[in-house]
Amino acid sequence: MVHHHRHHYGKKGGGDIEKDEEAQSFLSLWENSGYCRKKRTKLVSFLLLSLMCCSLILVPLLFIPSFSWFHLYSFGVQNEGLYVNASLCSSVSNGTICCDRSHYRSDVCIMKGAIRTHSASSAIFLYSSEDSNGFISYVPHPGEDDGEYRELQHEKIKPYTRKWETSVMDTIDELNLTLKRENLGIGHRCDVIHDVPAVVFSTGGYTGNLYHEFNDGILPLYITSQHLNKKVVFVMLEYHDWWIMKYGDILSLLSEYPAIDFTGDNRTHCFPEAIVGLRIHDELTVDSSLMNGNGSIVDFRNLLDRAYWPRIRGLIQDEERDEKEKLSQSPSSESSLETREKVQGDQPRKPKLVILSRNGSRAITNENLLVEAAEKIGFQVQVLRPERTTELAKIYRVLNSSDAMVGVHGAAMTHFLFMRPGSVFIQVIPLGTDWAAETYYGGPARKLGLKYISYKILPRESSLYDIYEKNDPVLRNPSSVTERGWQHTKKIYLGSQTVRLDLSRFQKHLVRAYDHSIKINKRFRRQSQ
Repeated sequence: MVHHHRHHYGKKGGGDIEKDEEAQSFLSLWENSGYCRKKRTKLVSFLLLSLMCCSLILVPLLFIPSFSWFHLYSFGVQNEGLYVNASLCSSVSNGTICCDRSHYRSDVCIMKGAIRTHSASSAIFLYSSEDSNGFISYVPHPGEDDGEYRELQHEKIKPYTRKWETSVMDTIDELNLTLKRENLGIGHRCDVIHDVPAVVFSTGGYTGNLYHEFNDGILPLYITSQHLNKKVVFVMLEYHDWWIMKYGDILSLLSEYPAIDFTGDNRTHCFPEAIVGLRIHDELTVDSSLMNGNGSIVDFRNLLDRAYWPRIRGLIQDEERDEKEKLSQSPSSESSLETREKVQGDQPRKPKLVILSRNGSRAITNENLLVEAAEKIGFQVQVLRPERTTELAKIYRVLNSSDAMVGVHGAAMTHFLFMRPGSVFIQVIPLGTDWAAETYYGGPARKLGLKYISYKILPRESSLYDIYEKNDPVLRNPSSVTERGWQHTKKIYLGSQTVRLDLSRFQKHLVRAYDHSIKINKRFRRQSQ
């Protein structure tokens, strides 16, 4: 038996209750003829008394408006996809399983008590001396068949945050959450004992796409676990070593313990509590009204800052060391460096614009001219071309120090989370992507406190202009095409379109970004004096 110890990550860069247990107990008692003859009168009296009590409770409700009746049982309702009221499972008794299936994005089940994993059967068991209704369990007499009493409650859940999307949910492993009687856990012994809760979730689905990694995984994980103050163990289905390496800096600020590969670890892990599934609020955001302590998307962004700065400081130290080595080899360059630093120190800093560059579909084909135009306005320009293997800390360093970012709609726009509130985010919106651009990035960017500027291209700025007739709906009425479904949108607008910016048009947006950046920088200098 192993007791779990703290660990710091290495850093490189409605299910139904199967049967009513109370009814089962009464049925078993009734079928025992000896008991029936002796206790029939008391049993009938008990039933009549129960009926009277229920009547006293329910009759007043007949006079309550239907709206109130609805809320009595809903606990949480949706408002544009968000929970408005407290979660159905905000309070869970020991020895019980509670599943909240009211949200269209995800299911969340909470288990409390003697919890034990069993990866071979894709199951998590909870052993209790009470049944799911809080009544003492019925114990069969010796020799009596107890098969029907083995499971008090059985829930199924796929712990991934795209519940409504059947195609991807079909690829997610399903877990069985089973409440059993305490005596049945005698042979299910613990190999590893944890004294902190578990949060169980899947890193399958669309993992591998940056937007989905943050929207479907990292942000919901923060929302679900931040109130536990790192006293939590993450248990993952569809476990990936590269995902642990990529997000280790963030995970280390959410948990003090190593993550567990549910499928790959055959040991029985025992927990006092488990949250199965992740809570999600909306696209790339945190709703402070639903968070303990009123946490917000800005708080999540601050967590990213704490996660990446240790690595960034290491990168800066490495660069300074390399620079010193070069200077030691060429003493004459030292004086020129000092002169350059003095001149730069005497001049106001130019606002920094980062162009998030793409290759292939939705690339800006006249990117070089965009750079020249931005530099003429007064920006210091840096073109950033992140690869799948690029360390997130390196990308964070570039965008955290920027005043503005320009990019074409796509998953890479998720990097707006790395920008400081008050910075400018210009999203170039290709044909056929208006709704997605605003929903997935525009709205969330504003919530983070960014100055969001959208640039919707004209048909002549799209490569599709040279392919389709000028009056074709693809150019003149993209919404009529996207309404046909995702496959049409993906094939035509996402996979086959590049952008050639009309710089005389786009320049106006750059000037707005420049003026805003100058204003913010002046305000910052006054506050720091």
